[in-house]
Amino acid sequence: MASRPLSPHLEVYKFTYAMATSIVNRVTGLCLSAGLVLLVYWLVAVAGGASRFARAESILSSAPCKVLYAILVIGFCYHLTAGIRHLVWDTGRGLERTQSRASAKVVVVVSILLTLLIGYCFWIAGVRVA
Repeated sequence: MASRPLSPHLEVYKFTYAMATSIVNRVTGLCLSAGLVLLVYWLVAVAGGASRFARAESILSSAPCKVLYAILVIGFCYHLTAGIRHLVWDTGRGLERTQSRASAKVVVVVSILLTLLIGYCFWIAGVRVA
């Protein structure tokens, strides 16, 4: 039996920087959705009483969770800026090849700056949300 041909997208399209930013936007969205499990766990612990909350607080304030929070903040900043880029695309602007490449670079730079700003505010400057 002869093998069926592969879909043409594997042969026709070249992997580009703009394409990579769009793919990473989808991946960060999935990671943020998975990160909601932590939020739900915390909310259930809050509703469960003082003992459950104390246990959840000890788990959620551990070093591995803090690393996970940092990863989620990076993903959030990237997903936010790339999402704004997609919203601009939905208006029909920025779809030309040069504009798409430029906006991909802007997304990466802005998300890095936003991540650094949030990291500074919460981990270095010690800003507390009250």
